[in-house]
Amino acid sequence: MDLEGFVRRRLLAGCDDAEAADALAERISEFKNWSREQRLRFAGAVVEEVRSSLGYLELEDGFLKELLGYASAGVSMGEFGVGSRGEGDFFVHRRLAQIVGSTSAVIGPGEQDDAGVIKGGAGYITVAVDGMHSRLSEFPFLAGFHAARAALRDVCVMGSKPRALISDLHLADDGDVGKLFDFTAGVACVGELCSAPLIAGSTLRVGGDMVFGERLVASVAAVGTSDEPPKARRNAEPGDVILLTEGRGGGTVTTIAIYHRRYDVVKETLNVEFMKACEVLIRRGLLGEVHTMSDVTNGGVRGDAWEISRTAGRKLVFFEDELYRSINTRVLRMLQELEIDPLGISTDSLMLILPEEAASRVKEALRGVAKVYEAGRVEVGRGVYIAADGGERELGRRFREAAYTKVKKVVGEEEPGDMEKMKRRIEEAAARAVRKKLAVKRFIQEELR
Repeated sequence: MDLEGFVRRRLLAGCDDAEAADALAERISEFKNWSREQRLRFAGAVVEEVRSSLGYLELEDGFLKELLGYASAGVSMGEFGVGSRGEGDFFVHRRLAQIVGSTSAVIGPGEQDDAGVIKGGAGYITVAVDGMHSRLSEFPFLAGFHAARAALRDVCVMGSKPRALISDLHLADDGDVGKLFDFTAGVACVGELCSAPLIAGSTLRVGGDMVFGERLVASVAAVGTSDEPPKARRNAEPGDVILLTEGRGGGTVTTIAIYHRRYDVVKETLNVEFMKACEVLIRRGLLGEVHTMSDVTNGGVRGDAWEISRTAGRKLVFFEDELYRSINTRVLRMLQELEIDPLGISTDSLMLILPEEAASRVKEALRGVAKVYEAGRVEVGRGVYIAADGGERELGRRFREAAYTKVKKVVGEEEPGDMEKMKRRIEEAAARAVRKKLAVKRFIQEELR
């Protein structure tokens, strides 16, 4: 429970301090075995702090008022599908890249790739960060395990060898400290299997004293190095073939399995095949023959393929039978039985886009490491298509990834009716954030003169 948000909403709605404190004291009783006197004293302190923080709204100093506030878009994360790996999510990520602006990076936020890459000496340094799956808070080992795998995958697909992991843990006030240990064990397990040790991190409470509950929110970052240029999405060329390794799933498939009582499927996700496959390509000197690498995560094939098409300006055609064959049999059976679109969720396949003449050498190199399927081709044009029964049909984009829990099915996958209006609001909020960034830069630069 966000105590600060609970109180702020009431104060902004016109509640007086005593009324807000009384309401908060009642809610606190659900989390803390405190006396009413202690709850009221604590609630009163929260109200006083929040009331003080709202004082910036009355400031006459325009710069300071702008600094303390933020450019409200009037659009919430949930209603726009941010984090749900669909068109809404991709739209917001492009605005984030706009705020960062141009950089000296070889691969930066503007390319919407799996990781960022900078030059480092004679080679390249790759960095990536992935948050744990939000529904794995009560399963911290698996949360850490799959967050670490995700970060390492993003480093690997840039053609880099993983070197180290970093974790960032935030556990709410009532969370058991054991969760920190289990999460860390999951991260370290993957690191040890992939020779990328967990070397640093941070541990804090979610919201400090202002959030009650047991929620764990964490992320894992990975660092890698390479002697070769990154295998970015923009490198896909007409005539290339698309190879997919068997997708056995990660955090998303684990979540589906747990929340649908298909616990046995969780075991399928306990592997590091993806990273081992990339390691083989590096060791065998085959990385130079690959144009583009990606992992099938961001909204499944639908999401990743469309982002590759958009970035590279190419048409991607997938062979339907091979596409489904590339998903682990037990995972695919679970998805089909639960009526979850297998092409709309993260299956964690390694996607390799490379010239046709190199495909056989790569498949031979990966024999015994991972199952590999020739699942498509790259053509001149744009868009993503499925080839089946002698024809082609477009693989449509979705506003959100496939609804894979009962809660997500209630929320739905449909695009909001006022999407364009929300986009304009978000664009204006992003533009205001850019202006704020520039204003603060000017302020600091002037102070340094």
